[in-house]
Amino acid sequence: MPSTWDSIRDQFPILAQQVNGHPLVYLDNAATTQKPLSVTRALDRFYALDNANVHRGLHALSMRSTDAYEGARSRVRAFINAEAPEEIIFTRGTTESINLVAASWGSANLRKGDVILLTEMEHHSNLVPWQLIAQRTGAIVRYVPVTGDEGLLDLASLDSLLTPQVKVLAFTHVSNTLGTINPAAELCARARKLGIVTVVDAAQSIGHMPVDVRAIGCDFLAFSGHKMASVTGIGVLYGRRALLDAMPPWQGGGGMISSVDFEGSRWKPSPERFEAGTPNFADAVALGVSCDFLDGLGRDKIQHHDGALAKEAYDRLSELPGIRILGPRGERGGLVSFAFDGVHAHDVVTFADEDGVALRGGHHCNQPLMKKLGLTSTVRASFYVYNVRSEIDALVASMARTLKFFA
Repeated sequence: MPSTWDSIRDQFPILAQQVNGHPLVYLDNAATTQKPLSVTRALDRFYALDNANVHRGLHALSMRSTDAYEGARSRVRAFINAEAPEEIIFTRGTTESINLVAASWGSANLRKGDVILLTEMEHHSNLVPWQLIAQRTGAIVRYVPVTGDEGLLDLASLDSLLTPQVKVLAFTHVSNTLGTINPAAELCARARKLGIVTVVDAAQSIGHMPVDVRAIGCDFLAFSGHKMASVTGIGVLYGRRALLDAMPPWQGGGGMISSVDFEGSRWKPSPERFEAGTPNFADAVALGVSCDFLDGLGRDKIQHHDGALAKEAYDRLSELPGIRILGPRGERGGLVSFAFDGVHAHDVVTFADEDGVALRGGHHCNQPLMKKLGLTSTVRASFYVYNVRSEIDALVASMARTLKFFA
C-alpha cells in the first residue's frame, strides 16, 4: 500500500508552480513551512460549517466550536506528551509564548541581581523578551558561549555559569542559523538539580523531530504552528501546571476571569488565565490537524529525511570556492547557512530566485551571533518533508552560477 510519503508533494499544490520559468524549489522552511491540503481544507470546513465563538455559548454551533477547540488542545497535549491539556496555552506563536513567560513568570520571580542565562545562538524571540524583563526587574542577562563556526554550545562553561544567582535558563532546541541540535534534556537536568526554571524554544524542532516535554524535562516550551505545516497566527506555550497556576495573568479581558466587580477581579486557572479575549479557535483546529499529518508521516522519519538533506547540502556546497558554512558538519537540523567571500547574502538570494530557488538571506534574527562570528548576514537553505535530493542539485547549480557572475 502506498505510504503518505509516496504522494507527499501532491498534498502541497503550491510546489507545482514555476518561478521565473523554473520549477519552484522552496528552501525557506525555517522561516515558514508550506501547508498540506488536509490542513487548509480543515480550516475551510471549520469556517464553512462550525464557526462560532467558543465557551459559554449554549447553541449548537458554539458547542461544536468549543469541542473542536478543546479537542485541538488535547491533540497538542498528546503531540508533545504533556501531562494534561491545562498545560497547553494557545498563543500567536513562539514569540508571544516566550514574552508571556518572561513578563508573567519573570515579573513575579525575578529580582535585582538575579541571572537570566541564555545562549549566544538565541533567536531574538528568546533574547529580547528577557532583556526587557531584566531592565524592569534589575536582573542580569548572561550567555553560554558558542564555539565559533562549529556552532556548538560550550557545555564546559556551564559549571561556572550555573551559579546560585541563575533563576532561569532559556535556550533554543535547534538553532535557526547554525542548525545545531542542543542537548535539551541534559541542559534541563543540570538546571533542575539547582532549582533553575527552564524555557525551551522549540520553533525549529517541533515539526522536524519528536518533541517530548516529559523526556526533555523542561518547565516551559514554546513553538509556532506555521513552522510545522500549519497556519500562521497560532502557537503554543507548554508550562508545568504548578508554575502556570502560580503565575499572574499577562493580559486581561474576557474569558480569563472567574468573576469581576468594580473593586477587582479574580482569575481562572490555566489555560484560560492566559487566553484573554476571543481565542484563535479556528487556527487551533488547523494546528491539531497538522499534528495528525506529521504523526502520519512519523516524526522520527521526518528527522532522518530533513537531516539527510541538510548533510548532503552541506557536503555539496562545501565544494564551492570561497564558501563559509556555519554549524556542525555531523548531525544537524534540516538547514544549512553559508556565506561567500565578497558576495552579500541578499545578492545570492536574488540570483537564486531567478532560478526558482527560494532561500533566505540576512541575519535571521541572530544579530548578536552574527557579530560574534564576524558576519552581517548569511544565506540559509532549509529543508522539509516535501523537499527532494534533486532540489539540492538545483541549489548547487544556482550557487555556482552566482559565483561565476560575481567572479
